[in-house]
Amino acid sequence: MFSGHQRPTHHDHISDVVAALEHLVVGKSVQIKLSLATLLAGGHLLLEDMPGVGKTTLARALAATLGFNWSRVQFTSDLLPADITGISIFDVSTQEFRFHPGPVFTSLLLADEINRAPPKTQSALLEAMEESQVTIDGHRHTLDQPFFVVATQNPAEQLGVYRLPESQLDRFLCCIELGYPSADAERVLLTGGDRRQLVERTHAVASIDMVVQWQQQAQQINVAPAVLDYAQALLACSRQMATEGICANGLSPRAGLSLLSMSRAWAMLNSREMVLPEDVQAVFTSVAAHRLAGSLKQGAPVTREILDSVDIP
Repeated sequence: MFSGHQRPTHHDHISDVVAALEHLVVGKSVQIKLSLATLLAGGHLLLEDMPGVGKTTLARALAATLGFNWSRVQFTSDLLPADITGISIFDVSTQEFRFHPGPVFTSLLLADEINRAPPKTQSALLEAMEESQVTIDGHRHTLDQPFFVVATQNPAEQLGVYRLPESQLDRFLCCIELGYPSADAERVLLTGGDRRQLVERTHAVASIDMVVQWQQQAQQINVAPAVLDYAQALLACSRQMATEGICANGLSPRAGLSLLSMSRAWAMLNSREMVLPEDVQAVFTSVAAHRLAGSLKQGAPVTREILDSVDIP
């Protein structure tokens, strides 16, 4: 834990990561920091938006700047669970089954258009996201650490889309949208060449070991009793709204733990040694909206109402 008002020694390195990402994903500073906070908090990220706004670019940029191995799975209606986790194939020469790992065995898994696959295939990720392991034919296979899922989700009104069940949504610590760029950012994108090529030429400014260390340090950020009271009040308010029919679900204790983890990571990104109420407010919508109403767009008005209803300590 940090002492006094000294800046954390890791902050300069994290600033380098943020700067590199802002060079690749233009005009999305808040979304970049929320994505990094999700990783530092040990969670998984859901990107909810229309095609073509940079969701895949953000995922690839994260892998490139952090020095992660990564793989991509394009979710389709005919995708099978084994296409994600892997499969055991009988080896005639050895007369035994040999496990062939699937794309889930990586540091960063890009699950592209996750809601285009049926629920059975979506559920193949549940164990991996929750336990960092997969079980094939009764054998457990441990995943790499850190293991970070970045999933993209198309709007529910589009054709061929399956709604993510609550159990799947709850595994995503954070849900954000990128939205259209500002005029200045769009001009940079239109005149700056192919962003994918730029990502491919990017050199890592961090490493897996550094990220693991940052995750450990994020857990040490202090949360004062008054901030805990504030977080609990937000949870209680959401449950009251659920009973009144304002939202589909109240926030669970696991959602409360996710809120605290994200708040710690957000404080760390802002070079603070303790969580402030402002940190909780900054991450609340990204943590709570998809849990309350099934999507960020539908849940965001509810989270704003909750924030307005609960007094800040």
